[in-house]
Amino acid sequence: MKLLLTSNGLSNQSIATALLELVGKPASEITVVFIPTAMNVARGSKDWFINDLDNIKKQGFKFIDIVDISALPKEVWLPKIENGDVLFFSGGNTYHLMYWLQKSGLSELLPDLLKTKVYAGISAGSIVTNPSLASTSDDKKKYYEDNFGYKNEIALNFVDFYIYPHFNSPKRLHPMEETLKKTAEETKKNVYGLDDESALKVVDGIVTVVTEGNFLLSIG
Repeated sequence: MKLLLTSNGLSNQSIATALLELVGKPASEITVVFIPTAMNVARGSKDWFINDLDNIKKQGFKFIDIVDISALPKEVWLPKIENGDVLFFSGGNTYHLMYWLQKSGLSELLPDLLKTKVYAGISAGSIVTNPSLASTSDDKKKYYEDNFGYKNEIALNFVDFYIYPHFNSPKRLHPMEETLKKTAEETKKNVYGLDDESALKVVDGIVTVVTEGNFLLSIG
């Protein structure tokens, strides 16, 4: 399984190059399927979402499709996803994305699809590959449960570590170093804090950090 797990998408050339290496083809021959579902219920301005799409467009891919698994029936979204070389999952609301991955049935199909395709995630799209969603902060859990009824902490469990995107972002309310250390101690798994210029390239469980910024690894 090949994954590119980012905090902020294709925010620099190193991360974009890592994606091309995973696919094994030049951008001009690659079809990207972008799944925006996590964004649908995210709060605030969506300027970041536009920037993410723009960074993908700048790479000169052969074809870019947008497929919302919460808005389309399976008979429409599945052929589109099967046509992609890269399945790119947007940032936004982690619980909402995981809910629709399960409800749509895509979560069950992904292991087979990813035998020949690359999974790429932005923020929430990266977090859902974690062993579980249990590391989400208590205030976010309460918000998701109160507003959407999401209680399930099941994740895709594609990787054996945890990811915290937007490391050291000024928008973070609490010091992330403490959170990463606490999560590593409680889960006994490694925890990566990725800033917006960092990503993880994962090939069959082997992790490579790709960064033009800063990251922090807490050993579990």
